[in-house]
Amino acid sequence: MNILCLNKISPVGMKVLPSSYKVTEDINEADAILVRSAAMHEMVLPKRVVAVARAGAGVNNIPLDVYAKAGVVVFNTPGANANAVKELTIAAMLLAARDIRGSMEWVKANKEDEAINKSMEKAKGAFAGTEILGKTLGVIGCGAIGALVAQAAGALGMHVIGVEPSAATIEKNKHLFPKDMEIVSYDELYKRADYISVHVPLLDATRGMLNKEAFAKMKDGVIIVNCARDAIVNDNDLEEAIKAGKVRRYVTDFPNHKTANMEGVVAISHLGASTEEAEDNCAAMAASQVVDYVENGNIINSVNYPRLDLGKKEGKRVVVLFEGDKVKEVSDIVSKAGAKKLVSGLKGAFGALLAEVSGEVDKAALEAISGVTRVMVL
Repeated sequence: MNILCLNKISPVGMKVLPSSYKVTEDINEADAILVRSAAMHEMVLPKRVVAVARAGAGVNNIPLDVYAKAGVVVFNTPGANANAVKELTIAAMLLAARDIRGSMEWVKANKEDEAINKSMEKAKGAFAGTEILGKTLGVIGCGAIGALVAQAAGALGMHVIGVEPSAATIEKNKHLFPKDMEIVSYDELYKRADYISVHVPLLDATRGMLNKEAFAKMKDGVIIVNCARDAIVNDNDLEEAIKAGKVRRYVTDFPNHKTANMEGVVAISHLGASTEEAEDNCAAMAASQVVDYVENGNIINSVNYPRLDLGKKEGKRVVVLFEGDKVKEVSDIVSKAGAKKLVSGLKGAFGALLAEVSGEVDKAALEAISGVTRVMVL
């Protein structure tokens, strides 16, 4: 098994790979790819590539449907960098509450003043701020990161409200929520929050969701923290909201040319997951998911195929990937090979089947089914 790393991957992650796995720099020799931020939308993969693992949560740099049609399973690592992003989000709220950046810039500009310790007493009033204690934080998206942000904010004395449409996500993470945390509607969150922190993926449904209409429903002087993706916020509408005093400050870990030059914005250079611990966690998780897929056929944390898990392989296994609902056709053929354990599922337009079999698999018959994109016998 040959692994291509498109970015520098933490050595901790590389140690997860079995000794029989080799690292290659030639994409034509690669069987699987590990990636962080490298853009893959123009990259055509050779047929031998079976998996791409993103060492991180966001997958905007990967053409998911294109690779799914080619029978390439794309993994990400949700939660592996959650603590790092949580800590940066809390830091972002504090940077917005107190003009720490402005104060530091003043010190730098006046560092030659021998009486700076006296002159700063007159200047510091320009950088006065507010405390976050007792303020209301609205968390949009209460998944792995949002739940930790809610927990930390509650511990700092904030009242936390959240928006989370998934009942399963709420059930999974509610043990992290502050005891008095409320799950509310978007309108209720906009109406009540002094701070709003966004933790949702960039999808068609979330692109530009913080726009003119949303800003109009918010409290005057609201502070917005965006450690998710820049396009979740409509930049033109944001600029107008800042000028009007609706938004007191906007802190983003995803600045673009417009927001980097916008008054009222604190721009950070995408540091969310840039900690040693997060890079190690993401790399190890990405590598282990590739190994589990290649060795056992299990699909864990895929963003373009359904989750399938039969645990550690005890005998021969077959993995079938397909476009459209081909579950019955595929399972009928696989069952003839004496399927002892079988799981299947659909995720959007794409499906997968994993089975442990006792006999010979008719691979040719499976590959002849219209829509089948890959068959692997392990």
